[in-house]
Amino acid sequence: GTFQFESEGMRMYLKDLKPTNIEDLIAMNALYRPGPMQFIPDFINRKHGREPVEYPHELLKPILEYSQGIMVYQEQIMQTAQILAGYSLGGADLLRRAMGKKDMKKMALEREKFVKGAGEIHKIPAKKASEVFDVMEKFAEYGFNRSHSAAYSVVAYQTGYLKANYPAEYMAAVLTNNMGDIKKVTFFIEEARKQGVAVLGPDVNESEQKFNVPRENQIRFGLAAVKGAGEAAVLELVEERQKNGHFSDVFDFAKRVNLRSVNKKTWESLAQAGAFDGFEKYNRRQFMDAPAGDQNLIEKAMKLGQQHQAAKESAQHSLFGAGAFGAVSAPLPKVQDLEEWSAPEKLRREKEVVGFYLSGHPLDTYRMEIDAYCTCPLEKLELQKGKDVNIAGLLSAVTFRTTKSGQPMASFNVEDYDSSLNLALFRDDYTRFSALINPKNYPQEQVPPMFIRGKMELRYGTQDQWELKIKTMEPLAQVAEKLSKGVRVKLDLCTVTGPMIDRLQEAIEHAKGSKRLEIQFVEPHERLAVDMFSRRFQIEPKTFIDKMKEFELDVCSLI
Repeated sequence: GTFQFESEGMRMYLKDLKPTNIEDLIAMNALYRPGPMQFIPDFINRKHGREPVEYPHELLKPILEYSQGIMVYQEQIMQTAQILAGYSLGGADLLRRAMGKKDMKKMALEREKFVKGAGEIHKIPAKKASEVFDVMEKFAEYGFNRSHSAAYSVVAYQTGYLKANYPAEYMAAVLTNNMGDIKKVTFFIEEARKQGVAVLGPDVNESEQKFNVPRENQIRFGLAAVKGAGEAAVLELVEERQKNGHFSDVFDFAKRVNLRSVNKKTWESLAQAGAFDGFEKYNRRQFMDAPAGDQNLIEKAMKLGQQHQAAKESAQHSLFGAGAFGAVSAPLPKVQDLEEWSAPEKLRREKEVVGFYLSGHPLDTYRMEIDAYCTCPLEKLELQKGKDVNIAGLLSAVTFRTTKSGQPMASFNVEDYDSSLNLALFRDDYTRFSALINPKNYPQEQVPPMFIRGKMELRYGTQDQWELKIKTMEPLAQVAEKLSKGVRVKLDLCTVTGPMIDRLQEAIEHAKGSKRLEIQFVEPHERLAVDMFSRRFQIEPKTFIDKMKEFELDVCSLI
């Protein structure tokens, strides 16, 4: 999110450079481009004294000192011609243009002029002057305008300062600026979390139209980023809250907002995004579903709100005036208890209205299996050409159709935390895996996350197009049982307590099975680790890990 400096390569070089002044940033902005990029290691090494700083000529030290003796900018090319050969400013600019365009005829004339001027003014030998001209010619091909680089670098420094010192406010602004790009919003939310800034879901009592900072190190999701909420409805909602204070509950919300702009569609979008979760009394499913013959919470709340607003308007025009209004308040409707949606269903609906998973990810349940058995994330598959790979992800957009030759085929998307991949099944693969990916074979037509073994192979008939050839595929939920040899429990000797050992013992007793249990005692300050395994106890990995998490002991990994 830092202007000009957010690419992976630039961040790597800046870590090596350890810039100490604005000139370092200006130089890096100019050097980090095709061509001059080759001089970045020299620039870094010279700054830190690992290489001597050398100048084409000692008279050029004043104009090259701040760039470690390297000609980085167009202005330095022109200044060199002025200092050594007595060029006028206009003449130096003509020289720069000739060099940049590689006009050989003009260059030959300029070289002669440069060598002559350097000899007459400073008694520089022709050979040395010609060598300096060669250096100028080399750098003129890609010299960058210093004023441009300086302007960029000042803004880059300012954004870097804000990110370092006001991380929540800065990231909220970055998220707002990229609100229309789901991929970027997802990336910057993760970046904020890496900085220790929590990105909270939308909330009708805290969210603004855009991303905002309700308190230190927290960002609230902007209501305008919720699909279907509607800009007019969001503005109306926020204005009412700012004018008359927080909403006490969902029925107070219904009574106070303009229900013509905050319509049923808006309610549904906000409910599925979790914007009413702060009221706590009702879960998201109650807003959307209801037992047969009954109304859901949205319908009941809107009906109450309409009645309240109609009665209020009527009272304002009554003989007795508005003061008589509110003497009798309508009783709140009864809302039937409903079991909350499952975590995957809750996240699925959240993604529908927000564009991505905000409060969690469906793969979080299988994080341990992914860490233990997957060889790479989807975004790194291109680096695995010719290699066997293990991947895992959610399946979506499953379609079945017939090829031109009349053969059945299927296509589907696999999606992990950061990327997605489209795969297709033909012939034998279709026979083996089509039933496994068919939504109709699962409750609520939701295909479970899958674990896929395959190999990155050249696509048939091509020399440069690689694709994943599936070898095996199975539900990710079954992988731990099949592949796991057991569980490793990592315990820090500095934090081990009697109650912790008691909970460990209880988890072992609760999860008796046939897999190995290893315990690793570590002393981080001394960098010591001792591995032990139990001959007496064997466990069922998934049950054991779940029990340990229940005890809030996040110390397990699959082996």
